[in-house]
Amino acid sequence: MRTERRLSAGASEGRPQRPAQAAWAATPLSARLRILSHLRHALAERSADLVQAIRRDTSRPEAEILSSEIVPLADACRFLEREAPQLLATRHLGSEGRPAWLAGVEAEVRREPLGLVLVIAPSNYPLFLPGVQALQALAAGNAVLWKPGRGGIAAAEAFAGLAARAGLPAGLLSVLPEDPEAARDAIAAGVDRVLLTGSAATGREVLGALARVLVPAAVELSGCDALFVLPGADLERAARAVRFGLALNGGATCIAPRRVFVPYDLAPGLEERIAALARRLPAAAVDPRTAFRARALAAEALEGGSLLLAGSLEPTDEFQPMVIVDALPSMPLLQEDLFAPVVSTVRVAGIEEALADAALCPYALGASVFGPEEAAVALAGRVRAGVVVVNDVIVPTADPRLPFGGRGESGFGVTRGAEGLLELTAPKVVAVRRGRRLPHLEDPHPDDADLFRAWLNLTHAGGLRARLHGFTDLARALVRRGGRRAG
Repeated sequence: MRTERRLSAGASEGRPQRPAQAAWAATPLSARLRILSHLRHALAERSADLVQAIRRDTSRPEAEILSSEIVPLADACRFLEREAPQLLATRHLGSEGRPAWLAGVEAEVRREPLGLVLVIAPSNYPLFLPGVQALQALAAGNAVLWKPGRGGIAAAEAFAGLAARAGLPAGLLSVLPEDPEAARDAIAAGVDRVLLTGSAATGREVLGALARVLVPAAVELSGCDALFVLPGADLERAARAVRFGLALNGGATCIAPRRVFVPYDLAPGLEERIAALARRLPAAAVDPRTAFRARALAAEALEGGSLLLAGSLEPTDEFQPMVIVDALPSMPLLQEDLFAPVVSTVRVAGIEEALADAALCPYALGASVFGPEEAAVALAGRVRAGVVVVNDVIVPTADPRLPFGGRGESGFGVTRGAEGLLELTAPKVVAVRRGRRLPHLEDPHPDDADLFRAWLNLTHAGGLRARLHGFTDLARALVRRGGRRAG
């Protein structure tokens, strides 16, 4: 499949994506989904090629790549094959629930593609995160520009190649360069929606550019996730969950636990369990600038009275997972979206203090709660986050049925799931008036206000007496109108 490497500003109407998208939108949904089905088969059959493409710039284990990038991507594809026909179907509105004064009007709500969708991908999950977004955009009838994150172009091109072999027409999926300038050029040239996964700083820059051209976006801007431990929680399970977050993708996972809120009496046991597990983890490959920032923030936390139970502040090339205990929720370490294997514990007196402390962080992407299920689910309902997992971390969010998105500085809008698919369409309402009489097109009548007031009381007043008065007033108004018309 041809890969487009450069876009020039002002060329939106002349792009090959525009006519290709128009033809794709006119293609029956069943035919579009057949291509996605072929693509899903190709994901399985050529998984080794995808693994190799992702591993060009990372040392991630093959099993991790398969489980976190390829398997959930194939599941997302199958979700669309099964659910998109119903989700994208035209919704016909009958008479049920229709205001009586709109008798004779029939309406329907259609879901139409937006046009050209720009997917700005992250570097940490170069296939799964942008791949799901591209699949949903294509299923909805859009064309896609895929701007990879650093080190992600091989994965993007491998996916595009499989899509072409699966039968995706040319011009519908174009891979841009990794250079951020490519995204700026695409926005300047004209797109219809942007899906961004990145840092808060990147989000501000992209949203600033989009504001100038009035293009909407869904932005997932990373996080600094909280993990709450309740009385009665399985501490060993909670500790292993934290370890999983530290280890997965070398700690470069946006919904990995970073802040652990634990009651005073449970803290020592949990903290030692986490530290013991972290000490056995291998060093992670962390971006040098991120590693420098993480060590500086950790040193500041230690100066503020916290303790380092695992890891080191030494500026080595390798980054050993860090466990900092008895931190304060206001410390800068607990306020940033570090893509490094660092976790801090905050000791609290109870749930209310934990919620208040957690709310000090501007990020609200995901969270986890460990404890007896009833109490944990109740707490989940009070946590400010886009997704809350009870007695587990991260993995359940890969369910293709679930939307994904954050709040606060973690962004807005969602991708994935039914909600993510619908965000890549524009609702169009078609209303049809049947019948010959259209009273609102007639000249105004002196009794119109009395008529509308009576109708309002008849249909919406709170008491029976008021509704009865509305009925009689309506009858009188109609008689007067009839008499004046006859006169």
